[in-house]
Amino acid sequence: MRLVPLALTIEVKVASQAETPMEFKEAIKVALQSLWVNKLRSVLTLIGVVIGVSSVIAVITLSNGVNQYVATKVYGYGADVFTLSKQPPVIFSYSEYLKYQQRKKLDMADYYAIQQECRSCESVGALLNTAGHVIYGNHSSDNTDIRGWTWNMPGISNLNIVQGRSFVPADQRYASRVCIVGYDIVHNLMPNVNPLGKEVRVDGEPYTIIGVGERQGTTLGQSQDNYVAVPITAYQHTYGTGDSVTIYVKAGGVGARLERASNEATVILRSLRHDRVGQPDDFTLSTNETFVGLWKSISSTFVFVVIGVASISLVVGGIVIMNIMLVSVTERTREIGIRKALGARRRDVLLQFVIESGTMSLIGGFFGILVGAGAAKLVTAIFSFPSEIALWSVLLAVFVSGGIGVFFGVYPAHKAAMLDPIVALRSEL
Repeated sequence: MRLVPLALTIEVKVASQAETPMEFKEAIKVALQSLWVNKLRSVLTLIGVVIGVSSVIAVITLSNGVNQYVATKVYGYGADVFTLSKQPPVIFSYSEYLKYQQRKKLDMADYYAIQQECRSCESVGALLNTAGHVIYGNHSSDNTDIRGWTWNMPGISNLNIVQGRSFVPADQRYASRVCIVGYDIVHNLMPNVNPLGKEVRVDGEPYTIIGVGERQGTTLGQSQDNYVAVPITAYQHTYGTGDSVTIYVKAGGVGARLERASNEATVILRSLRHDRVGQPDDFTLSTNETFVGLWKSISSTFVFVVIGVASISLVVGGIVIMNIMLVSVTERTREIGIRKALGARRRDVLLQFVIESGTMSLIGGFFGILVGAGAAKLVTAIFSFPSEIALWSVLLAVFVSGGIGVFFGVYPAHKAAMLDPIVALRSEL
């Protein structure tokens, strides 16, 4: 007679436990305990997720840094500056190169015509450049950017002169043998010496330093301060007039003013070059937006390719997680049977294993973020390659890694939830 109340008591307790679902916090605790017990297996399982997430984070971080750096450097010329040149700054095929080589070069006559006739242009300059050799005393500099500038190009390019003076119209008119040098020339060729008034030889020709430009830093690991700028007329006396000039135009404003100036300069240049009505321009007009847009299109394509490759690693990592979870279900069959016998419902077991796989993948995503960001910053420290961590990429990595774990953990969790408690209890330890 005493067994009946005891049985009823047990039945009531089991029923009450069955009516209480496993708490979410308890499920996370059980999942973390399971991962901690099998530490080596958990680490090996997460390698695929870590590699995939770290690859995406590293590439996006470096790409964002370069995009911002390029935009900053390009806009350093001013958002209201556009250029006119024989060919685009970037050519993607040999056939395009041959087509652009058939165009007539731009010369100083084109520059003077735009300077005199363009009413909407605030300032017009011209540039020629080549790589050359600079010598001062016993010191020399190789592969230095030799720039032939019109007198107003320092102002158009927003170059501040930190020592001495800039060019004046007389320097250009009389082809004066004067120059403006970058920081690297002063630092490497004449350390601890006042450079003003000193004479340097540029490809064998003597020039007197009249100014030093402010430090520009590096772009993608290449110094922007290894240059010597001379009057464009003096440049042509040394290197000839065979090269095509690049014409820089400052519109004095953006929007409608920039468009009006660029349209007027285009009409003047088409008239000079006798371009027929309806035929495309046989020169290239580029704005800052052109350069930035071109770079972003190139970098975004690269990023998408890397993300596609990294996604394969994430899928492989998800498959590994699913296999490990299936092994875990098999190993814990008796545990599942005991939980069900004590009142755990199917959704409790399902929740436990889904949380376990999701937690495992999230941990892999967290370490992937650390590894990817660390790798990007290491590249920045070693090669001066710009990088910037974007919050959206971190959030995306967390979402994707968690989603991978949940998606590939559903099947093992469903298999565990559908186990018959009696069959599970009969399982051997």
